[in-house]
Amino acid sequence: MSSESTEVWTGWYRDRSGAEAIVITADGRRVTTRIRGIEYTGEGFAALGAADEGGQVLTGCVLEWDLPLPVVVDGAAQQATLACLLTLGERADLSLTLHYGGAAFEACVAGGDFEEALERVRRQLPPGADFGRRLLQAA
Repeated sequence: MSSESTEVWTGWYRDRSGAEAIVITADGRRVTTRIRGIEYTGEGFAALGAADEGGQVLTGCVLEWDLPLPVVVDGAAQQATLACLLTLGERADLSLTLHYGGAAFEACVAGGDFEEALERVRRQLPPGADFGRRLLQAA
């Protein structure tokens, strides 16, 4: 994904007060979402801080979203969906599950490093298969 494009994904935010639908945007360098009227933004999913609240870090919650992530095999793109589950508490735990070709490829990382988790999923793909695009770039 280039820094000029913006991706939009829908998902869920959950905490002790309940759940609500959210929209997550990613422009290749920053991730942004609005929860209960407060905008949170950061260089990665596990580093979301309130834009206008003194940078208060988002914690004590779960974010869940799915996004399309094509897999390319022998030059042909095939449909796949990446299910993402981020738990933000004392630490960030990220779980990614790629649903592709009738199988599920999973990776979980402490610290919430999206690129690390995505690379773990990539290494499980069959020989010759790779993701059809990048989701985030290093800021």
